[in-house]
Amino acid sequence: MNRYVLQRLALVIPTVTGVSLIIFALMRLLPGDVVDILFGGDTQADQRTLDQIRENLGLNRPLVIQYLEWIGGFLRGNFGVSMRTGIPVAESIAQGMPVTLQLAVMAIFFACLFAIPLGIIAAVRRNGVIDMLTRVVGLIGLSFPAFWLATMFLLISSTMFRWTPPLGWVSPFVDFGRNMQIMLAPALLLALQPMAIIMRMTRASLLEVLRQDYIRTAYAKGLHDRLVLLRHALQNAFIPVLTVIGVQFGVLMGGSVIIEQIFSLPGIAFLLINGIYNRDYPLVQSTVLLLSLIFVLVNLAVDLLYSAVDPRIRYD
Repeated sequence: MNRYVLQRLALVIPTVTGVSLIIFALMRLLPGDVVDILFGGDTQADQRTLDQIRENLGLNRPLVIQYLEWIGGFLRGNFGVSMRTGIPVAESIAQGMPVTLQLAVMAIFFACLFAIPLGIIAAVRRNGVIDMLTRVVGLIGLSFPAFWLATMFLLISSTMFRWTPPLGWVSPFVDFGRNMQIMLAPALLLALQPMAIIMRMTRASLLEVLRQDYIRTAYAKGLHDRLVLLRHALQNAFIPVLTVIGVQFGVLMGGSVIIEQIFSLPGIAFLLINGIYNRDYPLVQSTVLLLSLIFVLVNLAVDLLYSAVDPRIRYD
C-alpha cells in the first residue's frame, strides 16, 4: 500500500508540471496583458510609462525566468501577488476556496443521495416503470445545462414566489441557517448533471454484475435477494461508480463558474474568471494549478478506496 501511494504521488510531479506549462503558455497567448487592460482605451497613456509599469511587474523578463520564479514560489507556498489588486493570491484563494469547496461537496452529496438508490432500483426492476422514469430523468439531467436551470429557477422564484436567494456568502460555522438559504439552491441545481451521470453508471454497472455466474450461483443457493444484492452484486458494481464520483467532484470544483456568477457566490471559479479577464497571471496560474492538484489528489483517494470496496484489490 505504502509503495503504491508513493508511486502515485510521484506521478503528481509530471502531471502538475505539464499543467503548469500549459496554463503559463495559454495565459501568454491571450492578446494583451494586465497593463493593456488597466490602460485600455486611454489615449493619454505614454508608451514609456506603460513599458515602465511592465518592467516593474516583471513582464519584460524572459518567459523562462518568469515561469521558474512563479513555479518556485508556488512550491514554497508563495503564490505571488495579484497584478491588478496587489492582494496576495494565497489570501484571495483562501477566501474563495471554502465557497467552491462547499458548493462541490454539497452538489456531489445530493447527486449521490438520489442517483445511487435510483440506479439500484432501475437495475433491479429493469424495464419497469421506475427504470423508464429514471432513464428519462437521466436524459433530462444531461440535456439541460445547469446555467439554464439556474436562470429559470431565479426567474420563476422571483416572479411567481417573490423570493430570491440571499446574495453573498456566510460561513456555515457563523450562521448555518443563512448559509443553507444561500447554498442549497445552487448546490441542488449543480447536482443535476452529475446525478444523471452517476445514476446511469450505477444502473449499467449493476446490470453487468447481475448477469455474472456467481450471482446466479448465489440465488441458486437460496440466499435472500437483498443479501445477494448488497453483499455480492453492489459491492462489485460500485468500483466504476466510485471512479465517476471522483471525476465528477473534480469537474464540479472547476466547473461551477456560471453557477457562482448567477448566484453571486465569491468562489474560486468567480475569482478565476475575473483573473482571466484582467490578465492577472499570478492569480490565474496559481488557482488553476491548485485546482489541478486537488483533482489529482481526489483521484488518488478514490483509487485507495477501491481496496475498501473490494477486498480482492491489493496494492503491493
